[in-house]
Amino acid sequence: MDSLLAPSSTTSFPSLNNNSNSRIKHKSLPSSLCFFNLRKFSTVSFGYSRRSCRLRLSGSRRSKIKCSTSPTMSSSASPEIPQPKIVNGPGGYVLEDVPHLSDYIPDLPVYSNPLQDNPAYSVVKQYFVHVDDTVPQKIVVHKNSPRGVHFRRAGPRQKIYFDSDDVHACIVTCGGLCPGLNTVIREIVCGLFHMYGVKKVSGIDGGYRGFYAKNTVHLDPKVVNDIHKRGGTILGTSRGGHDTSKIVDSIQDRGINQVYIIGGDGTQRGASVIFEEIRRRGLKVSVAGIPKTIDNDIPVIDRSFGFDTAVEEAQRAINAAHVEAESFENGIGLVKLMGRYSGFIAMYATLASRDVDCCLIPESPFYLEGPGGLFEYIERRLKENGHMVLVIAEGAGQELLSESLQSMTQKDASGNKLLQDVALWISQRIKDHFSKERKMTINLKYIDPTYMIRAIPSNASDNVYCTLLAQSAVHGAMAGYTGFTSGLVNGRQTYIPFYRITETQNKVVITDRMWARLLSSTNQPSFLCPKEILEDQGHEESSNELLDNGKCSPN
Repeated sequence: MDSLLAPSSTTSFPSLNNNSNSRIKHKSLPSSLCFFNLRKFSTVSFGYSRRSCRLRLSGSRRSKIKCSTSPTMSSSASPEIPQPKIVNGPGGYVLEDVPHLSDYIPDLPVYSNPLQDNPAYSVVKQYFVHVDDTVPQKIVVHKNSPRGVHFRRAGPRQKIYFDSDDVHACIVTCGGLCPGLNTVIREIVCGLFHMYGVKKVSGIDGGYRGFYAKNTVHLDPKVVNDIHKRGGTILGTSRGGHDTSKIVDSIQDRGINQVYIIGGDGTQRGASVIFEEIRRRGLKVSVAGIPKTIDNDIPVIDRSFGFDTAVEEAQRAINAAHVEAESFENGIGLVKLMGRYSGFIAMYATLASRDVDCCLIPESPFYLEGPGGLFEYIERRLKENGHMVLVIAEGAGQELLSESLQSMTQKDASGNKLLQDVALWISQRIKDHFSKERKMTINLKYIDPTYMIRAIPSNASDNVYCTLLAQSAVHGAMAGYTGFTSGLVNGRQTYIPFYRITETQNKVVITDRMWARLLSSTNQPSFLCPKEILEDQGHEESSNELLDNGKCSPN
């Protein structure tokens, strides 16, 4: 919540506008009182066991919330694990807010935002995000439907909770590689340095275990000047290595008070645990996440950085497969793309290329033999066109391969299930089927561009997106928000609580318009009988309310 703490002698801060150069000095609060400037909210539930807030409406005028805090509460106390921080308003308005340092640390000093004196922002009509600005999760609504779930809009605030000279920030990258990692690192460093005057930024080398292995890299604008032109991450990365107690001990020992964690859903779960331990110890440390997954399988947000680059680069592999396929008699080009649990890269790359005859993804079951099966479709396409291109996501058809090989379920250090190479297996099955059973000569070329795609620098679109994510995270941390992920929702930068990012995975909905567009583009069968389609539609009807973006929205 955009909680603006008032000084003890007054009820509100002096107004800051574009023409004001006034500075707010340190102001302290008595531990028993705080005020929030909000409008039109009926109930605010913070979920913290020792604080409760209630707001009374007074028409359209701004009202103040009086928050009672236990007299025994102190920065050294160990509050209970909080529940989600929810704000309820009129018309079915629900704000799923993010934690703030002032929720568990009383008497925090507050400072004016140095952006008001920054020449770069002198042309901006409104420096700061308004206290009431939120972003709706769902934009397609009916006339009488409730306003629904909202998230806190990202951006600079009038008041910040860190003195720039006292900030020691650190950045860590975890999990697999993804285009744009270096761009995010660069923009966090430059944002802290140029917008807020922060001079002390450290890079944690080698993922989470780098915290307690004492591996650090000094970062400043000169060091990160051109790293966005390189693939990978200059900080190094790893999977696993998450020892919460050791990580927080290291943060505390080094005097770090802002932690920026870049990684996928497993990494964000780890960030959530780190935040809870920091909050339990009562430390003034902001924990901000930047969601990273090339598969685009993180929920709530519009897309993850690196996804556009991955789709664009996948076109090279698909084009090569198409050239190979059409150059030989009964040529088949088979391309394996990333997508452990979600087939977004395969789906969007197929739609973008228009050369693909069949796309197989984890969300859409298929079978090989018999009427309506994959083998029958391949034979028909070869007879019609003389060649075909097949795209398969790495997680598709794993149940077929597991049954065939009787493989054991194993996981990597991040908890992800280790997948068999289904594309290679299907390639061999296709060869066996047409050589032994159909007595038909085929020329199959198998292309796996996975690591080539992961290792390239991000394209222009992702570079811009990485900048927005990084600067939003910096603004949020400086404003005292913590335990949040920076993400794009309906085209607006927002702060999303960790639990919303980690509670589920974003997947392609095969009864959705986007998948229907793909089927009409490739002319491939759905591999589902009419009964199964009806059952899927009935199952998704309650949860899939946005039917035009290829994503499933929560209830």
